Amino acid sequence: MNVSKAKTATIMNKFTIQQLQQMRESEDRVEFKAGEGGNVSYDGRGKTNPKDRRRCILGYVIALCNEGGGRLVIGMHDNYPHRVTGTRQSQDAIGQLESDIYRDTTIRPEIYELYDEEKHRVLVIEVPSRPIGKVFKFEDVPLMRVGEELKPMSDAMYLKILQESEPDFSEKICEGLSLEDLDEEAIRVMKQGYAQRWNKPEFVSTPTLQVLHDFALMNKGGQLTNAALILLGKSEAIRKHLYCNRVTVEYRLYHSMIEYTARQEFQEPLVLMVDSVWNYINQPASNPLQHYNDGFRIGDISTFNRDVVREAILNACCHRVMYIQSDVVIKQYPDQLIITNAGGFPVGVDVDNILTVNSMPRCKLITEVLQKAGFIEKSGQGVDKMFYHCLMDGKCLPDYSLTDEWQVCLRLPGEIKYPAFMLYARELQNARPANNKLNVFDLLALFRASQGDSQRYTDEVTLRKLIDEGLLISAQDGYKLSDRYYEIVKNVGTIENTKKNDTVNVQINDTVKLSQLTERQRKIYEVIKNVPANVPVNVPVNVPVNIPNLASMLGVSEKTIKRDIAAMQSAGLIKRVGSDKTGHWEVVQ
Repeated sequence: MNVSKAKTATIMNKFTIQQLQQMRESEDRVEFKAGEGGNVSYDGRGKTNPKDRRRCILGYVIALCNEGGGRLVIGMHDNYPHRVTGTRQSQDAIGQLESDIYRDTTIRPEIYELYDEEKHRVLVIEVPSRPIGKVFKFEDVPLMRVGEELKPMSDAMYLKILQESEPDFSEKICEGLSLEDLDEEAIRVMKQGYAQRWNKPEFVSTPTLQVLHDFALMNKGGQLTNAALILLGKSEAIRKHLYCNRVTVEYRLYHSMIEYTARQEFQEPLVLMVDSVWNYINQPASNPLQHYNDGFRIGDISTFNRDVVREAILNACCHRVMYIQSDVVIKQYPDQLIITNAGGFPVGVDVDNILTVNSMPRCKLITEVLQKAGFIEKSGQGVDKMFYHCLMDGKCLPDYSLTDEWQVCLRLPGEIKYPAFMLYARELQNARPANNKLNVFDLLALFRASQGDSQRYTDEVTLRKLIDEGLLISAQDGYKLSDRYYEIVKNVGTIENTKKNDTVNVQINDTVKLSQLTERQRKIYEVIKNVPANVPVNVPVNVPVNIPNLASMLGVSEKTIKRDIAAMQSAGLIKRVGSDKTGHWEVVQ
């Protein structure tokens, strides 16, 4: 017995011909090839068309490996059920074929041969899965199987694989970064945060060098990491070493608007920037209070919750892919925030398990420092906090449905959508001791029941707990909430949300409104402000107050001017006095 046959005899999971005949190529990750004359080209040599060259042993082995492993079966027809045709491929030379594949690809296959009742030979090449984060290529092209063809892997799939073993960018040394490049106020805030979280007031006086070493922001050689730059670096240093590290906030009055009303870029140390971004979002103009009452008390809820927004910002900064040149972008509307960061979900995370899976942040060191300094909770709990506050505020749940391989997209609602559930949840929590509050999974199960949803997504422990406490009651079509909830629902008409969904009626102060105008809109505002009163818009005067003249002066179309005028009117900055033909614009005082 030759060596190759002795080796294949030890393979424990080898298939029989009967089993192979029942396999489906796509489902079972198997590729059947009858071959020309029973053989398949090893490397496609001699064929001029790249597509034809790929359809060789090396091409199929590489594609199967990229797909997570599988098997290449030579000597069986690819039509189901797979008829044995037989092959002399590498007969008496299986060991050599294994060696050749390993030499040319670094993939180590296991190869064995099978015989049917008529002694027709079948060769099976068992291909292992690729290592985590590794992509194999044929002629410098990463291959995947698509039907009967071998095609280049999509950019999205290629990026996803590379991210599997993505090294922690924040741990890498930032060449040329010095202590003088770090912001003293940011260092002070980080120290203060640690002191407060761990009740160690003496920590604020700890020497900075020691803190940097203790937090792994500086190595033994005195070199600073990218984490030190992102967390503590001065704006000038960030622009020099990592220009794409920015958070951009764009405000729009309407979801249909393409051009933003106001825009602000933030490029500061992260421990300071999170507050700067929040303060910008939290202006009275763009984050008004929503008032509600239940007949007994009146309460206020901000359109956007501080804890939710901060967690979303920090999550976006900790999970973004740094080598993609893209800002963290926040699009703000009167009723919604949309936050995007580059790179898609981390490996193992998707829309369905985002509340239950323990994700690994891409910038692990940054996350660890933020945890130590009290900026975030344990890894993975930030999403829990966002869901919790949305449930407690009676808002729609955070929405990740627009996330893809290239970016994470989070939509945060602002409007109180479920006032009855909000009052019910708050009543429950207020009645419970501090050590026995309902958690996010409890609240989510109750919310689903309030909406008539099935409890199939609720784990058994949570379900049993809520039933035992009488918060969930078995009903004909599933579960319902306790009677107290339905009492609140009956009086829901007395719960008034004074924030109108119509953004035209949002009242904001002039200072904030002006800060949200584009440069062109500010010019239009100043022109209108300086026009004498009672001058009709269509009357030729020495000032360009009509739409054609404004368009000519600013070098844009009349359509653009009309859109700017409409936005300024909606914001309450200007008003129309009189008719379209004989009236005029005035600045709202």
